Amino acid sequence: MLEPLQITLLAVAGFLAGAVNGVAGGGSLISFPALLAMGYSPVAANVTSALTTLPGYLGGLAGYRDELPAIGGRVLRLAAVTVAGAACGSAILLVAPQEQFTSVVPVLVLASVAALALQGVVARRLAKARAADGGRGLLAAQFVVSVYGGYFAAGLGVMMLAVLGAFVAENLHRLNALKGALSLIVGSVSALAFTVFGPVQWLPVTVMSLAGLAGGRGGVVLARRVSPEILRWLVVSAGLVLSVALFLR
Repeated sequence: MLEPLQITLLAVAGFLAGAVNGVAGGGSLISFPALLAMGYSPVAANVTSALTTLPGYLGGLAGYRDELPAIGGRVLRLAAVTVAGAACGSAILLVAPQEQFTSVVPVLVLASVAALALQGVVARRLAKARAADGGRGLLAAQFVVSVYGGYFAAGLGVMMLAVLGAFVAENLHRLNALKGALSLIVGSVSALAFTVFGPVQWLPVTVMSLAGLAGGRGGVVLARRVSPEILRWLVVSAGLVLSVALFLR
């Protein structure tokens, strides 16, 4: 059982993660270390953090409901490889020795920090993208990024947006809608696998998910007061500190 202070800290972390996801992305770089700080193992913190992202995926997708009819065909085309990749990534996490994940997690955190730091550059480039409409290259790339998302969700949205923008000629709003739908598929597959087979900590999931929903709404207010770029770099800085700390463990 968690102490009232620990529940409060998890609620604050969940709220902040939801707000950051609503404004700049990268909320997992708040929820994941918060669970580590509570004393959970890296694998337990990862699978628990992954489940707390689902409400954010749903909320983000709802914001692009006007774009959904236009990207529905692409979602169906990419759904199979997305499910397969997420299932593979989740299986690797659950089957591999926990020590393996513990050793690789600093690199994964660093990769997600780099993806978040480059988010602005990626967005500007994608706004001018006029790439071909996918083909086998898109299917292969989407499979790889879905494996990553099933294994470690932090930074998934930015990485997936970069992949989609490299292969699909669409405006940024439709690419974001497509990314949101496919991220929800990855998150749902991972959540199912982790619920059945993983060491999910359900009290933190409940606390952080509810707080994250409130944080997502609060993110709209925050976006009007704080520049998304400033918020993004604050999260990047915190992620760098976390990555260094994990390397030194």
